[in-house]
Amino acid sequence: MPKTLYLANPYGFSAQQRALLLPPIVAQLEVLGAEVWEPFERNNQVDFANPGWAYRVAQADVRDVEQADGIFAVVNGTPPDEGVMVELGMAIALKKPVFLFRDDFRRCTDSEEYPLNLMLFASLPAVGWQHYFYDSVEGIGDPEKALAEWLRS
Repeated sequence: MPKTLYLANPYGFSAQQRALLLPPIVAQLEVLGAEVWEPFERNNQVDFANPGWAYRVAQADVRDVEQADGIFAVVNGTPPDEGVMVELGMAIALKKPVFLFRDDFRRCTDSEEYPLNLMLFASLPAVGWQHYFYDSVEGIGDPEKALAEWLRS
C-alpha cells in the first residue's frame, strides 16, 4: 500500500497555476510511489454555494493532514502562503515526515543558514536538512534524497 502524502500548496486558487504548476509536481510524487492528497482536488466535492463551505473545507484539510503519512509543502513566496504554513505547522506538531519545495530564489529569512523562517526546519535534522528540501520539480524524483528514501522504506 503506497504512503499518502499531503501536498500543501497555494496553486489551487488560480486556474492557470492549477493547470500548469500542480500536474508536474503531482506526477513526480506519484512516480516515486506516493498516493498524493492534493487539497484542492479533494475539496472539489464541497458545494461552495452552501453557507459554511469554508469551515467544511478547513476541517477536511485538517483531517487530511492528520491522516496523511507525510506532507510535501510548496513554500514559495515571501512569505509563503499562510494556509500552507498552518498545514505545515500541524504536520510538524504531529511529528509527520516533512518535505519542503521552494523553487523561488528569493530569501525569506533572518537566518544565514536557512532560506525560510527557521521554524519550518524544526522537524528536519540539524545536519542534512537539505536532504528534505527540493528546489526544482525535476529534483523531486532524486532517488538519493529523503522523500524517495522515505517512500521506499
